[in-house]
Amino acid sequence: WMVTVKINGQQVTWDKPMTVQQYLQTQGHTAARVAVEQNGRIVPKSAYAVQPIQDGDTVEVVSFVGGG
Repeated sequence: WMVTVKINGQQVTWDKPMTVQQYLQTQGHTAARVAVEQNGRIVPKSAYAVQPIQDGDTVEVVSFVGGG
């Protein structure tokens, strides 16, 4: 079983099911500091733990950077 998705323009493949939250954790992202778009739709933070990333999805992860 393989999942191939495009994340921030790069093709990524892994061999197990993964939710948005699990993906963010594997990449060291803090959920409170990112926004996630999946197939052109914003994923609500409240759904990160249950929203699966599925084969063929296109995902964009945008990090917020503080400053002033």
